[in-house]
Amino acid sequence: MTDSKYFTTTKKGEIFELKAELNSDKKEKKKEAVKKVIASMTVGKDVSALFPDVVNCMQTDNLELKKLVYLYLMNYAKSQPDMAIMAVNTFVKDCEDPNPLIRALAVRTMGCIRVDKITEYLCEPLRKCLKDEDPYVRKTAAVCVAKLHDINAQLVEDQGFLDTLKDLISDSNPMVVANAVAALSEIAESHPSSNLLDLNPQSINKLLTALNECTEWGQIFILDCLANYMPKDDREAQSICERVTPRLSHANSAVVLSAVKVLMKFMEMLSKDLDYYGTLLKKLAPPLVTLLSAEPELQYVALRNINLIVQKRPEILKHEMKVFFVKYNDPIYVKLEKLDIMIRLASQANIAQVLAELKEYATEVDVDFVRKAVRAIGRCAIKVEQSAERCVSTLLDLIQTKVNYVVQEAIVVIKDIFRKYPNKYESVIATLCENLDSLDEPEARAAMIWIVGEYAERIDNADELLESFLEGFHDESTQVQLQLLTAIVKLFLKKPTETQELVQQVLSLATQDSDNPDLRDRGYIYWRLLSTDPVAAKEVVLAEKPLISEETDLIEPTLLDELICYIGTLASVYHKPPSAFVEGSRGVVHKSLPPRTGSSESTESPDAAPPGVQAGEQPAVIPAQGDLLGDLLNLDLGPPVSGPPIATSAVQMGAVDLLGGGLDSLLRSDVGGSPAIGGGGFTPVPSTTMPTNLGAPLGSGLGDLFDLTGGVGALPGSYVAPKAVWLPAMKAKGLEISGTFTRQVGSISMELVLTNKALQVMSDFAIQFNRNSFGLAPAAPLQVHAPLTPNQSVEISLPLNTVGSVMKMDPLNNLQVAVKNNIDVFYFSTLYPLHILFVEDGKMERQMFLATWKDIPNENEAQFQIKDCSLNADAISSKLQGSNIFTIAKRNVEGQDMLYQSLKLTNGIWVLAELRIQPSNPSFTLSLKCRAPEVSQYIYQAYETILKN
Repeated sequence: MTDSKYFTTTKKGEIFELKAELNSDKKEKKKEAVKKVIASMTVGKDVSALFPDVVNCMQTDNLELKKLVYLYLMNYAKSQPDMAIMAVNTFVKDCEDPNPLIRALAVRTMGCIRVDKITEYLCEPLRKCLKDEDPYVRKTAAVCVAKLHDINAQLVEDQGFLDTLKDLISDSNPMVVANAVAALSEIAESHPSSNLLDLNPQSINKLLTALNECTEWGQIFILDCLANYMPKDDREAQSICERVTPRLSHANSAVVLSAVKVLMKFMEMLSKDLDYYGTLLKKLAPPLVTLLSAEPELQYVALRNINLIVQKRPEILKHEMKVFFVKYNDPIYVKLEKLDIMIRLASQANIAQVLAELKEYATEVDVDFVRKAVRAIGRCAIKVEQSAERCVSTLLDLIQTKVNYVVQEAIVVIKDIFRKYPNKYESVIATLCENLDSLDEPEARAAMIWIVGEYAERIDNADELLESFLEGFHDESTQVQLQLLTAIVKLFLKKPTETQELVQQVLSLATQDSDNPDLRDRGYIYWRLLSTDPVAAKEVVLAEKPLISEETDLIEPTLLDELICYIGTLASVYHKPPSAFVEGSRGVVHKSLPPRTGSSESTESPDAAPPGVQAGEQPAVIPAQGDLLGDLLNLDLGPPVSGPPIATSAVQMGAVDLLGGGLDSLLRSDVGGSPAIGGGGFTPVPSTTMPTNLGAPLGSGLGDLFDLTGGVGALPGSYVAPKAVWLPAMKAKGLEISGTFTRQVGSISMELVLTNKALQVMSDFAIQFNRNSFGLAPAAPLQVHAPLTPNQSVEISLPLNTVGSVMKMDPLNNLQVAVKNNIDVFYFSTLYPLHILFVEDGKMERQMFLATWKDIPNENEAQFQIKDCSLNADAISSKLQGSNIFTIAKRNVEGQDMLYQSLKLTNGIWVLAELRIQPSNPSFTLSLKCRAPEVSQYIYQAYETILKN
């Protein structure tokens, strides 16, 4: 009889009977009783009252009974910690049992009992099991260390278990190696800064040897660990690839994807001219194709990963188009994903095949799939120019079917085709106009209105068509209203005499009767343009439009590189980095691909301590990071003390001699007439006060739309990044915050736009910053003068100073912000560009520059490449000077221009730079020297940002 009988009894008074049976002398009766207890526990009954009786059954040689008792123990130890201590002696004894299965069982259960009181008793048994003669016990003990570390990390470190784990990587048994790697990886994820997996060519060799003999899960652990290794050169990368390639033929799809991840990562380091590179590309295709013969769920995961691979290296699967053709019985999620990949692989060679397939799909019954197929035809037209004509005729055939949703999707994509190939396919407009009445979706209506406005001169009754849309203007979606406004203005500029009434009607609807700020603002701009300068209006509104690009939905390259490092994980299915969906910072380490071979970029990671600086010692410039979340939660969110912004170059860091005596002693001798500086700190620059009208709401009439005195205009020289969304509305109960940072005349400000996307009014705003690397803090309260009504936005310029509390952040330019309103407190973090901290008195005297350059040790020098920048030396010099990077001298050496530059940060750190420019080469070499070398990476980013924008 099977064990299912234990789940069928539900009689009363059972606990008492079980108690008696557990204390029986007969072994069989005991075992039956424990099985009944476990069955009750499984279905959710509380049998914790039997704890002492079940624990007494531990003293047995029967492995099955022992397993059952340990199972019970794991479940109830947390709720009965005092009773659980009774079991400790048995664990200690079982860890010395002659049977290795019992030793391993004891150590596994010890790791699962998450009770603080017990953990210290488990250290000795665990230490013995880590050195056990039996590999099964050792591999179980390795995993137990990771579990123990999760409960009490300090204890594990003090007991030296981490060193023992590292030794296990050299174990003779491959499964022990795999589990040791898994445990170390797990621990390293929760402590990204610790260099636990100190990988070197020797340890990599051991891992690769173990790889061939492991179980499939062991192989995955080892492959994931290999993916985090950075080979020292392309030869090592090739040798690892050669030894990992056999894993591509493994039966387990997880092993295959982990192997693909390693190969995709290391291919970055191989030169494309190598024969091996071509061989590797050929070897990668078959395993990916094989994954598509699995069940639908696995197919979907494989397709999401293939989508990333095809964006990074389309050449891998360029001949495999047919496997992505949709089967009639594929679930919709697989169909849509295959469709996406088909478009990515579409090329002139296979476009005929692809179009025939897509036309077939457009007659299917599944509405979502048909819509996507029609869009796909449009994307093919935009991607492969030679196919555009065939695509347009296919779309017209589909419009003739008169199926509503097909017609609407076709009109949306034809609009894009007009944008890509102007004056080529406009003959189809008449056919489109026939279907005007059937359009009921906002996107299709907006596309049709755009077409009518854009080609108004070719459509005789354009004004009547647009007028028909205008009748229900307020019931339309914002997208349609905006298009309608623009289309009627275009029509007016093309046929002014016939459409004057129409344009006045739409302008008054948009500006006076609408409460949407975007629509109102656009209406005011058109009104102002048309009333002041119709010629200029014509040039602006009817200007030639840039052609649209073929791939609008490609993942941004740096994100794609990061996602390639996460192939085979959830991140590759979501197409988002882990930081976007993993709560908190635990386990989220930012990864990136190795630099391409041939690029002379420094391969050192920016986090690595520079040679000469001990890994443990942090330079005294910036304090170490504390408990950030705690700090943010303890913020006192009252408005900060008001007062004029304190000048950003005042150094509030006490008498820290930032320049270590080198510069300081030079400065005291008044070289070149610069003021002598004592140990105390620099004299503050006089503060500049900010304009008073910091928070006027947007769109409150033409007056403030063109009132150029309000707000802070950026000076022509200083670069200001475009505003980005820092806090999306969905994360802040309807409050959306976007912004950027600016610096002018010595004052730093945070330019914010607060938008209320909720259904209730927002008021009582306040803002506070967490401690950060450079002491950035608000210099005045957040002033929102009137409550923020739904759908309203307000622009605010918040003055900042650098006299707040200082604490080193990771990354260095991270700023954590808390914003309070009448609804709640919301937290977000953003990265500020370092050039807002470059002060105006950052120009060094020539002799001083020379002396300081020599004085700063060579190991503090960092080199970077600035690519794709076609400016000459003078243009670079003046552009950088606008952001307070000053050129001290310029020399020409063997046809290269050398610029020597200096800048100073608000906390008094000087950075010296040498910029090497070759007239014919768009890549520059930037060398930076600084006493706090951890800022170099961020200074380089500032250079890139300023020069490329």
